[in-house]
Amino acid sequence: MGVYDFEHAIDIAWCPGCGNFRILKSVKDALEELELDPRMVVFVSGIGQAAKTPQYMDVHYFNGLHGRTLPAATAIKASNRGLVVIAESGDGDMYGEGGNHFMHAIRRNPDITNIVHNNMVYALTKGQASPTTRQGFVTPVQTQGVTEEPFNPIAVAIALDASFVARAFAGDARQTTDIIKKAVTHKGYALVDIFQPCVTYNKVNTYAWFKENTYYLDDTHDPSDREAAFRKATEPGRFPLGVIYLNRNKSVFEETLIAYRHDDRPLYQWTVDMGVLKNLVDSMRT
Repeated sequence: MGVYDFEHAIDIAWCPGCGNFRILKSVKDALEELELDPRMVVFVSGIGQAAKTPQYMDVHYFNGLHGRTLPAATAIKASNRGLVVIAESGDGDMYGEGGNHFMHAIRRNPDITNIVHNNMVYALTKGQASPTTRQGFVTPVQTQGVTEEPFNPIAVAIALDASFVARAFAGDARQTTDIIKKAVTHKGYALVDIFQPCVTYNKVNTYAWFKENTYYLDDTHDPSDREAAFRKATEPGRFPLGVIYLNRNKSVFEETLIAYRHDDRPLYQWTVDMGVLKNLVDSMRT
């Protein structure tokens, strides 16, 4: 247990048995074990069941529009680099409505953690197929079964050279907590895709299914080897869990901003100094 407590007494609206409960606990445990001050932690989410997560914690949070989680998280980190910023939403919000922002957040490499609850279904809107739904899955809309190949966020992130790419399973609390801790302490964009069973609208990809169809990477895997990581991300059969890819050599977005060359403080502490403002404008022109 850390110095601070992230517990927040409030009714939780998830279905009994939902994998979101386990992710919520793993996130709390990770932040407490890292001894982070809740006053310096900001969660950002969009729309969906997973996006409710920040409401159930004693932290600052911002709920944005559907699919617009990552731009807001990037801006918050850029405005105050002393904050720990965590973007947390579901596979639909991040990879569907937010797919374009997902790609460009990876390109910019802001120092944020991106936790995605991946239950392979749209749960808030009653069980339609999400970007990660597997082929053949029958829904109230896809009555003959899903025909599209599922989106592979791990492969896409590695292909775009994300600086940290990991996958976890909500059913394994200790391992998930450890992976989240590594992501939060990583400097740069960190993706943690978490398999999360939906007990109401996905009766196929259950706790037992994920247990049978995943495995943990061992010490022989070198996460700095991009080609090996991509092969792991695209290999058929069971899904690998753990830190799959790691690149510590990328520049961090907010450290490249010209404004901070003149004043390293958070933006809200700035005062208007016309001389400094003129120098800043002149530097941007050159």
